[in-house]
Amino acid sequence: QVQLVESGGGLVQAGGSLRLSCAASGSILGINAMGWYRQAPGKQRELVGHITSGGSTDYADSVKGRFTISRDNAENTVYLLMNGLKPEDTAVYYCNADLILSTHAGPRTFSYWGQGTQVTVSS
Repeated sequence: QVQLVESGGGLVQAGGSLRLSCAASGSILGINAMGWYRQAPGKQRELVGHITSGGSTDYADSVKGRFTISRDNAENTVYLLMNGLKPEDTAVYYCNADLILSTHAGPRTFSYWGQGTQVTVSS
């Protein structure tokens, strides 16, 4: 069964740090882009940032300079290091990955989501 499993959320004080992990498992031929999104209560899900298979990154303006995305291709894992956390960073964080899977028609790319992990920043 192919899935993305997240870990690392929790409660932290403003100014603190957290690191989220998201591991892809199952029969995966490869992974293209991986990314992190978040959804605060009453708001739409928004992109936090993403990383290409080659390691290029892009971030939302609200997290630039504070958050860092990295990946370990050997472990099929993407990380989100969050420094200088603010109360407005409170949200459920989701990882997303474009997974290359084997199908009867050959390799195909499918978008998968993690289950989400809660990050709460207290003031």
